[in-house]
Amino acid sequence: MIFGLFRKRNHNQIIVVRQYDTLTSMARQPVFYTDYDVPDSVMGRFELLSAVMILFFRRTRSSETSGQELAQEIVDAFFEDIDYSIRELGIGDNSVPKRMKKLAGMFYGRLESYAAAMDGNDRDALAAALRRNIYPKAGEEAPSMIGLADWMMTAEAHLSGIAETEIATGSATLPQPPEIGKAASDIGKDVL
Repeated sequence: MIFGLFRKRNHNQIIVVRQYDTLTSMARQPVFYTDYDVPDSVMGRFELLSAVMILFFRRTRSSETSGQELAQEIVDAFFEDIDYSIRELGIGDNSVPKRMKKLAGMFYGRLESYAAAMDGNDRDALAAALRRNIYPKAGEEAPSMIGLADWMMTAEAHLSGIAETEIATGSATLPQPPEIGKAASDIGKDVL
């Protein structure tokens, strides 16, 4: 009986890795950095990966217990990845926990602000929150984040149509972001 528990955990690990890879691949799409004005920097990548994780986390909040557990394991993998990246950047072991605490606070703060905008179906509020987080020091000179907000709203709608079996097997996808200037009807035709 105890061996069944270990087998389930290994099986979950495969699912977590598959889903996490899909989500991180989406956050690494060059179009976000070339057309959506997300800076191609450590913090820009953190912001975009956070947005993608938040979309997935929001989808799984209505899932069965196994889907919610999977979401938590994926968020845990996200923070393990961040911890590893911080150490790879040469940050000393003594300051890593403090930085991780700050980044976790940033992530959950974003979850709250993005969720409030998305729950209200308020694209402008979402764009303002994205702009404030992605360009914290730029003020009025920061680029508009309307394109990214539009993609996030489309991605959330796409995720809401995904079956529980896709969540349970780590097969959930997000719509490919179109190049800016493409018709809005083209959003989601390509899926990753």
